[in-house]
Formats: sequence, structure tokens, C-alpha cells
Amino acid sequence: MPFIPHSEDDIRNMLRTIGVNSIEALFDEIPADLEVPALPGVPDGLNEMAIARLMADRARRDETILNFAGAGAYEHHIPAAIWQIVSRGEFYSAYTPYQAEASQGTLQLIYEYQSMICGLTGMDVSNASMYDGATAVAEAVLMAERSQKRGGLRRVLVPISLHPAYRRTMRTILAMQDIEIVELDCPDGRLDPQQIADHGQDFTSVVIPQPNYFGRIEDVDALTDAGHRRGALVIAVVNPIALALLKEPGRWGDTGADIVCGEGQPLGCPLSSGGPYFGMLACKQALVRNLPGRLVGRTVDLDGRDGFALTLQAREQHIRRAKATSNICTNQGLLVTAATMYMALLGPEGLRRVATASAGNARALQRRLCEIPGVRPVFADGPFFHEFALDLGRPARPVVDALAERQIVAGVPLGDDYPELGDPLLVCATETKTADDIEHFALALRHALS
Repeated sequence: MPFIPHSEDDIRNMLRTIGVNSIEALFDEIPADLEVPALPGVPDGLNEMAIARLMADRARRDETILNFAGAGAYEHHIPAAIWQIVSRGEFYSAYTPYQAEASQGTLQLIYEYQSMICGLTGMDVSNASMYDGATAVAEAVLMAERSQKRGGLRRVLVPISLHPAYRRTMRTILAMQDIEIVELDCPDGRLDPQQIADHGQDFTSVVIPQPNYFGRIEDVDALTDAGHRRGALVIAVVNPIALALLKEPGRWGDTGADIVCGEGQPLGCPLSSGGPYFGMLACKQALVRNLPGRLVGRTVDLDGRDGFALTLQAREQHIRRAKATSNICTNQGLLVTAATMYMALLGPEGLRRVATASAGNARALQRRLCEIPGVRPVFADGPFFHEFALDLGRPARPVVDALAERQIVAGVPLGDDYPELGDPLLVCATETKTADDIEHFALALRHALS
């Protein structure tokens, strides 16, 4: 809210009416030892004119940056029509679909979104989105535990090739549920199916990223079959753009993955300094009763006209808390609206073109950067999708800082999350990059390394 009209007298009158002396008294249930007296590192407040000038300056700097970073958030072209439509009042502020008689447009949009996600993933059912990709993975593991009911087994296998932020989020959420996370090594940047087959303990589910955090393409058929042979549910973590080229999870192995999740940001959502984004979550029909969130269904009214309604609401404000499947499964409705518009506007062929151009640009970028003396791929040759790890012959962080001074985001250093790899650089190219962009980056990197 850009302007709050309440004066000091207004605030005093409101407090007097509800019978308290101060705003702080409204929070007296919070224990004193949990209160934070100050926020270190947060600067003093600015007036309206100063903050407007500061943000305009930041925006100007953002406009000039050439971005080669990915790592879970990707710079794709967003056609102007997408947010022109999404910003209309009917969508922008009315995306909560609880009153079916007043929300038919929103309900139809969510139904179309669910249908498109099912088409991309090969699953039977999709919910109406999650907070983001990280929480969607954690919710998928909780869903697998509810579905399996294997006598309190409560263990999931997770390769370290899964996004580090996703693994941290999983640890935060699953620790409260006493679910053990067993991390599997990926020496060559991919998960070996034999690690699943030979694992010494039983487990409820196994997580398979495709492509993984390093951009590598996993052997999903062998991994899926290995997980199923051990009696586990298979959770696929996918990039929706990549699914325009790669086999959908519903056809992995002999019987397909059981649950599919991932980050929906590539589908028409801007980078936005970290969000808001939305998480995808879909599954086989047999697991639908354990799917968190809500589903929109299509029906007919008394006059035989098509209509839409919420058909499954498993949140704790809808049913008894003990039977709720999630308490964080909000619908990121505005972002889902953008994703639906994006998929509808591009269609299957448009998505394939975006994915193909992204993959081709990444190949061209890797070839050009590896012509620089001392630069080589971290992992052996193998398929990857629009990002890859490079050994620069020295730590990546100082190189990234040097290129930032030239308005280039060179990628994401991996040393903090993968110290065993040294400090390589994760580099990404999408369809937005041109041959001139690639050459400009290569010359700047050569200069930084020399």
C-alpha cells in the first residue's frame, strides 16, 4: 500500500475503541525473548522522495545487466500480452476463487492451468499451485509419506544434484515431521541408479531432478524403475520449459513417476529479485486424496451450461486439522494466471521453440567459453539443458565480482554448496541470448581471467 491515510489521532481513537494503550499491546502474547529489538544491517528509513529516487536508480542498473545466471530462476522472454492481461483488475485483485458464482473466470483459468500442467507432466491431476518449487518438493515428500503408510518408515532419498535451496527447505519442513533425508552423492554430476538399488535401508520415496541443478540430464527411466523396485514412490522435480523437449515424467520407466513438482517461474514470471514465484504439484489419480492444495473441476449447471467449481479442498481451514494435507499450500494465483496465459499464448510449438533455442544457446555458449585457455567443463561430456558447470582454473567468486563491474552476471559460484568441486561457475543461457551476447561475455571472461 503506497499511502496509509491514518493520522496519529486516528490511531489513538482506534486503540481506545478496542481497549488497548498501544499497538505493541496487540502483540503481548509473543514471549519477550522472541522479540528482536533491532535489525542489524537495515538502514534508517527514508522519506518518500528519497526512496523513489533510490528505487529508480536501482531499476536503471537492472536494465543494463547481461545475465548468464540460472540455478532455478531463469530469464525468459515474456510476451507483452501476458502481463497486460494479468494486470487487468479482473485478474490482478480477484484471483481467490471461493465464491464460485462470482469467480467463474478465475475458476476456469485455474482449470485450464491444471489441464496444461497435466499435459506437460503426463500426470492425471494437478493442484492449483504451491508457494514455490522448494516448498512443492517438501510437500511432495509429505504427500508420499501419507500415501505409502509403511509403518512409520519416514525416509526419503535425495541426490545432491537437487537444488541446494530445495534441500535446505526440505530439511526445515521435514524435520518437524521426523522424516529422515538421506542425501546421495553424484560424483559425475548425475545420480547412479545403482545407488538406489543397493541402498542399505528401506525408504518411502526417492526424488529425481530433471534436469538437475547442474543442468545435467538424468537417466530417469533407470532411476524410476530402481525406485519402484524398492517399493518407493518416485518424485520428479522438473523444469516446465525443459518438458517441451524431454520425456514427460508420466512416461518415465515402466510405469512413470508418481508425483511431479517444480518451480513454475519460467512460465511467464519475471525474475523479480527472488519472487514471488509458484510451485507446481501433480500426481497420479490414485494419490489424489493426499494431494495438498485445491482442485478445480468442470461440471454443468441445471441448464446444461459448462461451469467450474472447487472439487477438493484439503487445507486446514476447510476440514479438520488432523485430516488436512497441508497448512502452507496457498494458491499463488496471480503467478498461475501469468503461467496460464503464457502457455496458452505460446502453445506446444512455442514452448518447444523456447526450449530448443535455450538448449542451442547453452551449447554455443559452452563451446565458446571453453575456447578460453584454462576453462573447461566440470563434468564429462553428456546431455544438459540450458546450464552447465565450468572450471575456470581459479575460484569463481572473484571472477563473478569482476564481471559484475562490467554489468555482466556471469553465473552462480558453486563453491559454498559444493566445496568438493572446488569453486566452479554454473552458467546459463536461455532463448534471450544472442550470438553477440555470447561473444561479449566470452571476451569479458577472457579479460577477467587474464
